[in-house]
Amino acid sequence: MTIDCKGEQLMLTRERAIYWAAKKMLIISDLHIGKSAHFRRLGIPVPDTVNSTDLQRLTGLMKAFEPETLLVTGDMFHHNMNSDAAAFMAWRKHHAQLSVVLIKGNHDALRNEDYAALEIEVHPKEFLCAPFRFIHDMPKIFDEFYNISGHIHPGVILYGKARQQLRFPCFYFGANCAILPAFSIFTGLKIVKQEEGDRCYAVTPAKVIKV
Repeated sequence: MTIDCKGEQLMLTRERAIYWAAKKMLIISDLHIGKSAHFRRLGIPVPDTVNSTDLQRLTGLMKAFEPETLLVTGDMFHHNMNSDAAAFMAWRKHHAQLSVVLIKGNHDALRNEDYAALEIEVHPKEFLCAPFRFIHDMPKIFDEFYNISGHIHPGVILYGKARQQLRFPCFYFGANCAILPAFSIFTGLKIVKQEEGDRCYAVTPAKVIKV
């Protein structure tokens, strides 16, 4: 699904990513590389396929759009370097031509030399690319830039014909800020309350739909 946001055409994908064709930029949030390995280290039985599935989805997006830039609005990594992060390092070598830009989130705690080894351009607070400000969490003060953030893993509840409740990740576009769904499949959801005039797009297994 393609929408207009501040005069720019943004494609919302069912893989929980935005493609900004004018900049050849793929935009995601909350990849949480290393989360499953970190949980396994703590004795929590999380399948080791979680990280590989996320990377396969990311590879599919690379093939579909051939972006020049991958921009991550925070929490690209969940902890420190572990087996999941090593798998990403191998993935990065296969996409060496790709520019990777990270706006650091609260979980991004790798050493500077780790980011450098992965050839990731790191911004500690925000990244400006008019008309957008890319930032991990929604700012409290707004200006002429429209904010695109992540962090809260937004979700929405849809109701079926039998009154069953279905929970889906969503893209949320408010008056001053958009919130991206978490890219990783190993994340929870925070149900967002839609305000008048806001736009919400649920990510279902089949397609992205406006709700």
